Amino acid sequence: MLSTFLKAKLHMGAVTQAELWYDGSCAIDSTLLALSGMREFEQIDIYNVSNGERFTTYIIAAEADSGIISINGAAARRCQVGDRIIIASYGQFSEAEAATHEPRLIYLNQDNSVERTANSIAVQLAE
Repeated sequence: MLSTFLKAKLHMGAVTQAELWYDGSCAIDSTLLALSGMREFEQIDIYNVSNGERFTTYIIAAEADSGIISINGAAARRCQVGDRIIIASYGQFSEAEAATHEPRLIYLNQDNSVERTANSIAVQLAE
């Protein structure tokens, strides 16, 4: 049996462009793609922290070291420039693969530079 797990995420990225008439759905700085292990044309989910929208699209590559996160095509109606978003990709893993899998978590600053990276999330504590 295969189970679906988080493969990678870009956490709290800022939308730099929203291009309704541009070909492709989400352009991401190629350097961020390499760091996260995400690939061009891979399916992603985008969670807009600024307005609560959630949608599925795919990746196209943007210029390396540009900080670009551009929401394109119909998806541009779901985000505005400056919105903070989470971009997540998932993979299907066997039980053996899942036992050793560590997601690539990339935490971003407002300018889409890397704040830090991790492979786990701390246990949430009760209040």
